[in-house]
Amino acid sequence: MAKKSMLEREKKRAKLVVKYAAKIESLKDRLASTELSQQEKITLHRELQQIPRNANPTRHRNRCWLTGRSRGYYRDFGLS
Repeated sequence: MAKKSMLEREKKRAKLVVKYAAKIESLKDRLASTELSQQEKITLHRELQQIPRNANPTRHRNRCWLTGRSRGYYRDFGLS
């Protein structure tokens, strides 16, 4: 059984990923635009940096819903 603090941390990360997903996507789309000046791109990049690191989907770890185990996770069933 995983520690409760780890489970709560993962829940918090999952909420942050959902909360900031649209904002990250829009900022990245605007950054990819070729019509922006260099100064505007720098401003957008700074905005992107202000988003919490835990809002990145890469930092989210799948966990077993029963035990909280993070390794050996079967995505189809949500179990390890």
